[in-house]
Formats: sequence, structure tokens, C-alpha cells
Amino acid sequence: MPPDLTLETAARAEGHARIAGVDEAGRGPLAGPVVAAAVVLDPARVPPGLDDSKRLSPAVRARLAAEIRAAAQTGLGLATVAEIDALNILNAAHLAMARALAALPHPPDLALIDGNRLPAGLSCPARAVVRGDARAASIAAASILAKVARDAIMVDLAQQHPGYGWERNKGYPAPAHLAALVRLGLTPHHRRSFAPVHKILYQEGIASP
Repeated sequence: MPPDLTLETAARAEGHARIAGVDEAGRGPLAGPVVAAAVVLDPARVPPGLDDSKRLSPAVRARLAAEIRAAAQTGLGLATVAEIDALNILNAAHLAMARALAALPHPPDLALIDGNRLPAGLSCPARAVVRGDARAASIAAASILAKVARDAIMVDLAQQHPGYGWERNKGYPAPAHLAALVRLGLTPHHRRSFAPVHKILYQEGIASP
């Protein structure tokens, strides 16, 4: 079953007029920021074909991202590699989500957050939705925008740092990326708190075990 508006409709029945779906992309990679998106869908203009971004091809994601931006209120937020290393990836992802909500043109009445934990310090009420990108259309839309935005960042970084295959693996620990880490060393965009990266720093005597 594709995601639908069941959760959003129920929230509207409770009196929440502007409901934002929120999701992030990039928790698992060894390099690059984590990016989040917030989307307030217009129930009368929901782009057909919304789904969890991981189940869509890059071409379909790009098309849907353009349709979402044209028909919905959207906001993007990111947390940098330095913030990921300082805060840990969960807290950095939550920071990116809060920034995405703050970037919306109008504050939402309720945020539906993908996952089982809520970011701290949100400026609006929020609910955690497990597997939200497969259940709620607004969260699925956010997952698409976040994924498309982060992939574009990694393609740009791949031009600045060739050899790691980021234009293909988007910073995830693919074999080619791991091999390049050993061969080429680290870039400023690598997450030094992540085990494969930290291991190289340790081997080079830069970090303690």
C-alpha cells in the first residue's frame, strides 16, 4: 500500500490545519551532511505516485520533487559533518529536521516526524510516526525532497573530491568508497566519528582507539 493522507486527515479532524511531514536523508553515509525536508501538502494538489524515496528511481524522485515544490509548502534543513561529529548522527538528524520546519514559509500546527523519537525543542506539536515515509503522504514527500537535495550535494562534492565515487554511492560505505578511503585518505567532508573513518585516523596515529 502506498502512503496516503489518513494521518493528515485525522489530524485535521482534531483541528490542526497545517500539517507538515518531516523526514531526513543521509544518516548512514561516511561523508556529507544529513539533510531533512518538511512538506505541508495541499490535500487538493497531492502529486500522484508519492512513496518512500528508497522505493523510487532517481528519475521518478526528481520528477516528484519538482511537482512537490510546485504544489506544496516546503522547507529544507541540514546538519554539517562537524555537527554530526559533535552531536552524533541522531541528534544531528533531529537538528536538520528542526531547521527544515523552521524553513517553511508558514509555521505548521503539527509535525509528523518519521521515526520513533521526536527532536527536542520543536516550535510546534509533533508526533513520531514509525515507517512514516511508507504511511503518510506528507512524510513520503519530505523523504523525496530530502533525498534529492542530499544527492545533489554529494554529486557536487564528487566534482571537488574525485575518486571516492560519491556521484554514485552518495557517500555510503560502498566497496569503492572504502577502497578510496585507504588509497586517498580523508576529505574535510568525511564523518570522523563513524567507525570506518575513525579506524583510518587511528591507523595513521591521528585518533585514539
